[in-house]
Amino acid sequence: MNDPEPCEIKQEDNEQQIDLIEENKEIEELMEAGEKHQVKTEETSWSSPLKNENICFTCPQCGKSFSCKQNLDLHIKFHSGGKPYACDECKKIFTQKQNLDEHKKTHTLEKPYTCDQCGKSFPFRGNLEEHMRIHTGEKPHKCDQCGKIFAQKGNLNYHMKIHTGEKPYACDQCGKRFTHKGKLNEHMKIHTREKPYACDQCGKSYAQKGYLNYHMKIHTGEKPYACDQCGKRFTHKGNFKEHMKTHSGEKPYACDQCGKSCARKAYLNEHMKIHTGEKPHTCAQCGVSYARKQALNNHMKIHTGENLHKCDQCGKSFRKSGVFKVHLLTHSRERRFNCDQCGKKFFRADFLKDHMKVHTKERPYVCSLCGKSFRNTAHFKIHQKRHSGVKDHACSECGKTFFTDGELKVHRTIHTTETPYKCSHCDKSFKRKEALNNHMRIHTGEKPFACDQCGKSCARKAYLNEHMKMHTGEKPHTCAQCGVSYTRKEALNNHMKIHTGENLHKCDQCGKSFRKSGVFKVHLLTHSRERRFNCDQCGKKFFRADFLKDHMKVHTKERPYVCSLCGKSFRNTAHFKLHQKRHSGVKDHACSECGKTFFTDGELKQHRAVHTRETPYKCSHCDKRFKRSESLKIHERIHTGEKPHHCHSCGKRFTNFSSLICHKRKCMSEITVSS
Repeated sequence: MNDPEPCEIKQEDNEQQIDLIEENKEIEELMEAGEKHQVKTEETSWSSPLKNENICFTCPQCGKSFSCKQNLDLHIKFHSGGKPYACDECKKIFTQKQNLDEHKKTHTLEKPYTCDQCGKSFPFRGNLEEHMRIHTGEKPHKCDQCGKIFAQKGNLNYHMKIHTGEKPYACDQCGKRFTHKGKLNEHMKIHTREKPYACDQCGKSYAQKGYLNYHMKIHTGEKPYACDQCGKRFTHKGNFKEHMKTHSGEKPYACDQCGKSCARKAYLNEHMKIHTGEKPHTCAQCGVSYARKQALNNHMKIHTGENLHKCDQCGKSFRKSGVFKVHLLTHSRERRFNCDQCGKKFFRADFLKDHMKVHTKERPYVCSLCGKSFRNTAHFKIHQKRHSGVKDHACSECGKTFFTDGELKVHRTIHTTETPYKCSHCDKSFKRKEALNNHMRIHTGEKPFACDQCGKSCARKAYLNEHMKMHTGEKPHTCAQCGVSYTRKEALNNHMKIHTGENLHKCDQCGKSFRKSGVFKVHLLTHSRERRFNCDQCGKKFFRADFLKDHMKVHTKERPYVCSLCGKSFRNTAHFKLHQKRHSGVKDHACSECGKTFFTDGELKQHRAVHTRETPYKCSHCDKRFKRSESLKIHERIHTGEKPHHCHSCGKRFTNFSSLICHKRKCMSEITVSS
């Protein structure tokens, strides 16, 4: 409802003009302006021989000067209080008969002055002249402070009160003050509950005529104001102007406390409640309070489980109108706003503006409690909520509460066995679309989150956050038994199994057990899936694209991971991390029998064979038995004749890797002597 105000101003200007005619409070201006409001004395008054620029007529009481004696006589009547002409309808009195005649037209509703362009009629000629400026576009009245121009002097006078801050009209019931009497009169209808303007189609009533005019466009469907950028249409010019700011990104209303800018004054008023802490809207069911009524309405849907906004194109439903509108853009509009640095496209200018902070590293929203900074207000508000401890998203099944709607959605999957999101590459299905998207990156090998320090890419943002701790050296998770620290909580949990001897993950197909979930999942692939990713150089096959990618480094001789201490390089991060551990001297794999520690889980397994005489691995060719499966594999090569390890210098082949290493030392020394 942005537009009734202009209607009020027009109405108030008419009241001003009538008051000026009836009361003559500014008789001097009327005399100087001549026919400004058609309040004349006799036609000969203004051309009287008494009016002479060389003759000055001065009031003996106030010292004011006039160029015409008749004007001085009229002025003196105000000092004497003489008003000899009275209206027989309302008993109002006037100093001049002409003013009384003009006033009587308000009772007779006589409108003798008609516009020849639109046919509208007016009781006074001055009103007609003011109206004609609508057609001509003439705006002769200019504000000397800001340069804004107006068609009517009354509108300029009204506008000037913005600069002066003058509000002379006060409500005697609530104390609210107004710049104009007309606005006070409209305000008083709030207390009296008077709504004199009724719609003749639906019967709805309004306190102001402007509101009724605005409402009538609902019935007529009239939307004369069209956006030339997106085609959206509006019933009123005020709403159209506000909409245009979404394209231009203009936010003229700035907060004087934090500098945040808003497109509308109403948005700024709502924002200010963040600083004042005012939260007048309280939920009657759980007691959570909000600064805005709309926020409370959205919150109530948590208790009712209501999702009012449903997309008719994809069937997805939404609780919040704003989120629903953003979703509709994905179906209806192209991404017109492009990032000039990375090429990413966005539906709206403000989305692009937020995105640019990724490149500029700008984090303008700083938490006053812990100092953490954020790129956008959404993440900042969620962070503040965590400090306050307010969990206003409740599960309708079990009553558990959460900080965000996203956390609640993830939790709800616990109460259902439905997995509607199926992978197009394998038979795996998921409860949530986000989980499917993350899974798809296993097949595509996509790793969109890159480290800005070493270039390492990760499939998930959470993985990147964990990776960054390697650069910062942060290890917040410490083992209470041996004091070893880890960057990730999951790594500490895996480490604790060393002390307990626990192997939670057991394969039900071959009986093999695993301590780490990731290793167990990789093992399951050997039973459940074919090797779909083939090396085009040696023909070796792999379960996953990233396994093939690591393997290709064998052929390219690429070793991107270099130790900063000794200069040794590695093909993959697993071997690189193990090497770094040997430099640090951290042996975090302890034997539960004797307490001896080792660098790797493999070394620990090999050591455990010392404490047992069990030899579960039997050769299928002879009766020989072994404690470890690796030893059995090496032994069986004696029977099969397989020699997978070969010397690149002389071509000789070996059954095990240790024999190749010994040979290489001898082979290289022979080459050196011969040369």
